[in-house]
Amino acid sequence: MYAEERQQAIAGLVADRGRVAVTALAEGFGVTTETVRRDLALLERAGMLRRVHGGAVPPGTLTFVETALGERHGTRSEQKQKIAAAAADLLPDNDGSLLLDGGSTTATLAELLPGGRRLFVATNSVPIAARLAGAPGLSLHVLGGRVRGITQCAVGEPAVGALAELRVDVAFLGTNGISAEHGFTTPDEAEASVKRAMARAARRVVVLADSSKLGREHLVRFAATADVDVLVTDGDASAADIARLEDAGIEVVVA
Repeated sequence: MYAEERQQAIAGLVADRGRVAVTALAEGFGVTTETVRRDLALLERAGMLRRVHGGAVPPGTLTFVETALGERHGTRSEQKQKIAAAAADLLPDNDGSLLLDGGSTTATLAELLPGGRRLFVATNSVPIAARLAGAPGLSLHVLGGRVRGITQCAVGEPAVGALAELRVDVAFLGTNGISAEHGFTTPDEAEASVKRAMARAARRVVVLADSSKLGREHLVRFAATADVDVLVTDGDASAADIARLEDAGIEVVVA
């Protein structure tokens, strides 16, 4: 099957089923997941579908679709390990301070925090807090609020209010979508409010996101491109996407 035929078939499946998964498409067409993602990116630019995490939906569907944290931990794990390792080079020095947003890639970075280095770490993520509790050298601060089951993160006024009183060296944030034109987005307004407050609380803002997030927009923007200093992504990111973000003033680190 030629690439054009495969892409037309994918567009037809999206229209018929309402949602398709990258892994299922790769298996069904006998190609790699990377090939499918390139097909989806091309079809999205043509207005024939909209990419969401792990797959695609029809173009008229608002992207408030959100994947549970446990499911995200099992996808693109190799890329997330590389992103976290590159992000570890951006950690503050001894006696520095940082914010860790919730998410599977930031959780991978939490596992790489250097033992024995004195750091102040604040997070709204229950899994990250559990992972770091008792770690030598770390002063751990857990942001309170209502915990969303799908992300296992605290949201709401208690978290946003606490962040208004903090000033840290670096904030490491996750995102669901990245667009050079619209910025950094997520499906949930409460999550966006906390991410926005984290960005305001930091001298330097670093976003960790695998390449599947590039070129996608979700329901709520939490940061414009001017609000983010560094994006750490993986080697599957297209040169065109990277160039657009760099033109917008973001330093892009490819892991």
